[in-house]
Amino acid sequence: MKYWLMKSEPDAFSIDDLKRKGVEPWDGVRNYQARNFMRDGMKVGDKIFFYHSNTDVPGIVGIATVASPAYPDESQFNPKSKYFDETAKREEPRWMLVDVKFDRKLKRTISLDELKGHDELADMPLVRKGNRLSVMPVAKHDWDYILKLEKA
Repeated sequence: MKYWLMKSEPDAFSIDDLKRKGVEPWDGVRNYQARNFMRDGMKVGDKIFFYHSNTDVPGIVGIATVASPAYPDESQFNPKSKYFDETAKREEPRWMLVDVKFDRKLKRTISLDELKGHDELADMPLVRKGNRLSVMPVAKHDWDYILKLEKA
């Protein structure tokens, strides 16, 4: 099993939206590295930290599970979608997604500032300067450490 962090702006799609829907396609990713993580790295059953970005207190707010193998993001083919890509072809889709299943909300938000305050997490991509990826791997030791923070 692998571990991941996926960012979403709560105004666009929040942990409460995922809880209400149960399972949802993680569409709209338009960064090649993030796409590659979903396409090549994620497997059904992998665990995900759900992270709220671009909010007053950005941070990890819940846990989800990868619920499908990667498949083409249909929004790339829809001219009415803000995620439309006129260069994408059905026979060679450029953008992929996975379905994400709600597991639980955390008891509290573990803020980015709190995460940055722990030397044990210094190598985590999320806390390094300049990392703006919406999908990124999480090392098992970081995953375990962050879960312990939830109880603090």
